[in-house]
Amino acid sequence: MTMEEIIGFVAALDGVLTLRPRPGDGSPEISWGDTYFYYAPDGVTPTNVQPFATVVTKNYPGDKTSRLERPDVFRVNIAAGKEEFVRWTGHTPREPATGQDPAATDTLIAHPLYGTMGWLAVLNPGPRTEATTRDLLRTAYDLARARYERRAGPN
Repeated sequence: MTMEEIIGFVAALDGVLTLRPRPGDGSPEISWGDTYFYYAPDGVTPTNVQPFATVVTKNYPGDKTSRLERPDVFRVNIAAGKEEFVRWTGHTPREPATGQDPAATDTLIAHPLYGTMGWLAVLNPGPRTEATTRDLLRTAYDLARARYERRAGPN
């Protein structure tokens, strides 16, 4: 899966707001080139929730173990919920991840920094993780949509 295929897949889901920070748009420079996905059917960037998925292209302060400085390496980060986290990692988010290589490509792992919050990650999804990555992105989307609808209340 290319980064553009992932972005296209998620962006095509109903109600998704896709943010792709660029120079000159007022976003912090560190975010330029990365992509953030929110469930926001009104098209307004939420200020009170985190994105349900991101695609990052570089290391961030305190988050260098995936070695994203390597050419053509990106990481998909997915908030797919505790149930999926446990299913794929074999442990709860609060338990430390062991035996995983955060720099391995095409391997689903607990997010190196946000795994304790139940986030999963995969670098350069390929043949082993493409279908799983799509399923987890859909799950994260469904969870974000359900949260949005709960907050919006009955119409």
